[in-house]
Amino acid sequence: MPTRTARTAWTGGLQDGSGQVELVSSGVGKYDVSFPKRAADNADGTTSPEELIAAAHSSCYAMALSAEVARLGGTPQSLDVNADVTLSPDPAGGFRIAKIKLTVVGRAAGIDADGFAEAAAAAKAGCPISKALTGVDTIELDATFEA
Repeated sequence: MPTRTARTAWTGGLQDGSGQVELVSSGVGKYDVSFPKRAADNADGTTSPEELIAAAHSSCYAMALSAEVARLGGTPQSLDVNADVTLSPDPAGGFRIAKIKLTVVGRAAGIDADGFAEAAAAAKAGCPISKALTGVDTIELDATFEA
């Protein structure tokens, strides 16, 4: 299996510095990052490690769920997956990711709502990004099946 690479070039300190994340393997873009905007409610055109984790988790989960639906004999038709990643103060000092909420609305032929719920839970457990994030206190799942 391939290894994927991203690179960050950073200048300055935590509060006054900034950087740029480059998605090297795909070459699809470079994105600005800064700690003040990372910790603010308005990202103002910059990304953050949490948003990048959310992107990784939502896309990985969608792939895992499509595989689980097929494993149960269904055919995935559409999956709309959001991942909300929450940065919080760490009682031990610094910050941590305390919570991730996966929300999926899906349509699939050949399975019912119970089958979809089973596939959704299995995908949450089996997604490689979920596995990588085992240090997160809570990973919630809200799965809605549309018949």
